[in-house]
Amino acid sequence: MQPNKRWSKWWVSVFAASVLALSSLGASAAQPAKQGNTKAAAKKPASAKPASAPKKAAAGAAAAAAAGAAAAAAAPSGPIELQVWHTMNPPQAAEFESLVERFNAGQHGFSVKAVHKPSTEALIEDGIAAVRARRAPHMVELPDNRSPEFIARHATILPMHELLAKYPIKDLRWFLPQTTSTMRDAKGRLLALPWMADIPIYLYNRDLYRRAGLNPDVPPRTWREMQGHLLALLQSGVSCPYATSWQTWVHVESLSAMHNTAYATRNNGLDGPNGAHLLANDLLHVRHLALMMSWVRSHLFPVRSGRDEADAHFVSGECAVLTSGSSALAQVQAKANFSYGVAPLPYYEEEASQPSTPFVGGSAFWALGGHSAAEQKALATFIAYLATPVVAAEWHQKTGFLPLTEAAYRASSVSFYKNIPGAEAVVRAMANPPAKFTRGFRLNNYGRVVSIIDSELNAVWNGIKPPKQGLDDAVARAAAVMNAKK
Repeated sequence: MQPNKRWSKWWVSVFAASVLALSSLGASAAQPAKQGNTKAAAKKPASAKPASAPKKAAAGAAAAAAAGAAAAAAAPSGPIELQVWHTMNPPQAAEFESLVERFNAGQHGFSVKAVHKPSTEALIEDGIAAVRARRAPHMVELPDNRSPEFIARHATILPMHELLAKYPIKDLRWFLPQTTSTMRDAKGRLLALPWMADIPIYLYNRDLYRRAGLNPDVPPRTWREMQGHLLALLQSGVSCPYATSWQTWVHVESLSAMHNTAYATRNNGLDGPNGAHLLANDLLHVRHLALMMSWVRSHLFPVRSGRDEADAHFVSGECAVLTSGSSALAQVQAKANFSYGVAPLPYYEEEASQPSTPFVGGSAFWALGGHSAAEQKALATFIAYLATPVVAAEWHQKTGFLPLTEAAYRASSVSFYKNIPGAEAVVRAMANPPAKFTRGFRLNNYGRVVSIIDSELNAVWNGIKPPKQGLDDAVARAAAVMNAKK
């Protein structure tokens, strides 16, 4: 997710209180959508304006409350049209809009309109105006900010478990019922629809593997084995053996998860994020970054990005190996003209007898309140359609997102998994019960923390700081943000 699904640099204040809240009320940074969102080139964060945020937030909250109350009191005056706002990238948007068209063709007595927004920032800005004009959308896509409970407690949000309690979906068994890292609260209740659940994976060009004399059916299990593969690829003439997108998700967060070690104190913040601090400067992370730096200097690892920019270098055939969110498969399937395979992220066997699973991330659909009972029932009908095995399986196969339900996993075509070697094993592993430290994490202001870690990683890659100093500085800077007084 993501990945991200995971984690960028845009700033939000008003919508946090009035509609959706991507970060804390006092925070000025919000991340753009990861997996599932439009992923434009990374930009430097705009300067924050904290002095005006509280006043705007309070005014927005009041406007939202008034608008919500008025909307709830009035039934729709004409045919119901559900508005679903999203920021998916082009391949994902095309698939989603195709599903919506098929749903509308079923003539359910109402229609769904998918509205694409160019960015999360644009969605938020338009959302504020829509709420104030009493034309709020019914469901919106938001990235995972690692604090879904904070979003859910705002009056404009209709938690998914409340909607589905009123209008239950028969025989519904979620694919990841035990995972708290995406869109569940501390009680395990679903707060948003995890339609775009994403995990980091290892993608590789099977044609370049063969050219380098490597067995394309045996991807590396460990980072040490991976180094041998990259050396063979470099010697065979590949100018970019390895690239990574979502560098913090892959090389910091999931490094902890894959080895079932704590990413932060207070049980990864799940016991309460206040007072938690990162543990990402431990020996495991320092050694890993040192190995990665040796690859950078040896030209094994020339392409790195904080978001998904590295994906294009793999899709074009330039880079032989990519670590990115599983949602990258949408563009790989649409554009790659070579044979490819996927595998789990590598791990260090000296640190763990067997690998665990990475953190789940990605975007989700949040339902908004303030709509009539008829509109809520219509929205539940549309969600039930998205959860049907055939529809959810098609979405999973064409986008690379995790299956929404167990039935969707079972309904996925055998040919799909056969055409992407390793894909089924990666997905199947995520259905296993999570290890102690792989259930996810809850950390305050995490969108800003990711920006900090990304900047420190870039300082390491560029030779400005050694790995230990870069990670120490990242942890210290993150602590100030996570535990800032609001």
